[in-house]
Amino acid sequence: MKNHRIDKMAKNKESSSSPLIDDLDKDIINALVIDARISYAELGKKFKVSPATIHVRVEKMKRSGIITGHKLTVEPKKLGYGVCCFIGITLKSAGDYPEVLSQLEKIDEVVEAYYTTGAYSVFTKIYCRSIDELHWLLVDKIQSIEKIRATDTIISLQNPIHRSISL
Repeated sequence: MKNHRIDKMAKNKESSSSPLIDDLDKDIINALVIDARISYAELGKKFKVSPATIHVRVEKMKRSGIITGHKLTVEPKKLGYGVCCFIGITLKSAGDYPEVLSQLEKIDEVVEAYYTTGAYSVFTKIYCRSIDELHWLLVDKIQSIEKIRATDTIISLQNPIHRSISL
C-alpha cells in the first residue's frame, strides 16, 4: 500500500493537455472505477489519508472534468438484448454529420456513436433483441436516413475485455 503526501502534486505532465494529477488521485480513480460506491472513509483508510482529503480530491477531479459522474451498469443480455453489433456509417458529405447524429440519437438501440476517421464517418454500437430486429433497425431506421450513403454491420460474438482506463 502506498503512503501518500496530500500536498505533493506530480511535477511532470505526460502531455500538455493532460491534467495535473498525482499518484493519490490515480489511486482514487482506480478504486472508484472498481467500486464507485466505496465510501470516502474506506478510501482514506486504504490510502492512509483522511476521508476529507479523499472528498477534496474527488471534488477537484469533478470540477476539472476528470470524473464526470457515477453510473449504473446493466447487462444487456439479461434484459433480452442478445445481439450486440457495430455499424460503420458512411455519410454522403462530412457536413451531414450533425443532422445524421441528431437522427441517430432518436434511435434507442444506438447506445454509442463516434465521429471517426478512416473507412467510416460514424461508428455506432447497437443492442437489439434479435437478428430480425437488427434487420428491421437497419432497413427502416438507419439506412432510411437520407444523408447516409452506406452502412457496414459487424456483429459481436463476445466482449471478453470490458474495462475502464486504468491509471
